[in-house]
Amino acid sequence: MIKRLMLISLVLLGLGHLKAQLIPTKFGQGLQVVGKDSSYYMKLGLRFQNLYVGKWDANDGELNHYQSNFLVRRSRLKLNGWALSPKIKYKLEIGFSNRDNSGTSQAEHSSPVSLILDAWVQWNFYKNFSVKYGQAKWPGNRERIISSANLQFVDRSVLNSRFNIDRDFGVQLDHHKTLGENFIVKNTVAIGPGEGRNVTRANQDGYAYAYKIEALPFGKFASKGDYVGSAIKREETPKLAVAFAYQTNQNSIRERGELGKFITDSLGNYHGETVHNMFVDAMFKYKAVSIMAEYAQRKAKDGTAEVQDGSGNVVGSFYTGKAFNIQLGYMMENNWEVAVRYTNLDPDVGVAADENQYTLGLSKFIVGHKLKFQTDLTYADRFNSGNNLIWRTQFEVHF
Repeated sequence: MIKRLMLISLVLLGLGHLKAQLIPTKFGQGLQVVGKDSSYYMKLGLRFQNLYVGKWDANDGELNHYQSNFLVRRSRLKLNGWALSPKIKYKLEIGFSNRDNSGTSQAEHSSPVSLILDAWVQWNFYKNFSVKYGQAKWPGNRERIISSANLQFVDRSVLNSRFNIDRDFGVQLDHHKTLGENFIVKNTVAIGPGEGRNVTRANQDGYAYAYKIEALPFGKFASKGDYVGSAIKREETPKLAVAFAYQTNQNSIRERGELGKFITDSLGNYHGETVHNMFVDAMFKYKAVSIMAEYAQRKAKDGTAEVQDGSGNVVGSFYTGKAFNIQLGYMMENNWEVAVRYTNLDPDVGVAADENQYTLGLSKFIVGHKLKFQTDLTYADRFNSGNNLIWRTQFEVHF
């Protein structure tokens, strides 16, 4: 499959040379092609992240049981652009690394690896209204919507890993409006099956609905910096984005809505319950300082995390509860950044242990997020469940 995809990419590049014009670009801006008749525009990007993780048990003032892991965290190909008109945009993103594909060779995905991340088309059909159709990130927490290529730390926080609503197939309607000179308000409404990306089984009796509203009281961030980690573009005036998002997932049959294991009984029958997700987040940037904060909450309709079959037997459970994350970074003049992060997990009783994580990060942005080195050290304090010290180091190259 991968060889076929690479062959297709090479063919596309060959066609670009024959029937299109290549746009001169700098490192990190991808390979850009525009049709000779200006009927399309395409940008091809490639990136990978090489990661080391060291982990110790940290209890009673001692470090024990060292474990290490070396891997290609992400390796991706991305095609995006527009067709016929800049009002008709598209994006295709494919993940090749084992971490991108692991855990998805299930019957619900027709058993193969799950390569496709994004595959959508968006039409700006009227003034500030756009409709997006296909598989894409849903309007959830800010940290999840920020690309994994643009993160302030080596990876996202544990809040995101437990509570984000990830990607799904569906329809999203976007609208934005400017009030006065600079006050921008954005709205997004989404509907889809609610079972995550690349699911091929028929929808299991329920849909997911999401709504997000976002306010930028001081106007736009430079280079879409409200969804970019760190103060890569130093804002000359204070910039703030505040958002609220809510999602209800009817008859959810996965442990975390669009993510996690599918909940089935011994006969393979699916069992689910309606779950509700809520997010509040903010991004602030001014000169060398950046601050991002998030709150997340997930509840099941019947008030319990347990999922039962028709006979009252417990066949699975949801990850319910709440979490908070805040992180702050300072970008020095030489593009080294020091950042700190605090994350609190407060899952419901019986779901998992409460946890606090304290992270110190150091990053060198050689060419912004396109070529960077990052390392961070995390102390994970788990209530009655053992503590850990985690050291991560990662290098990213993004063509």
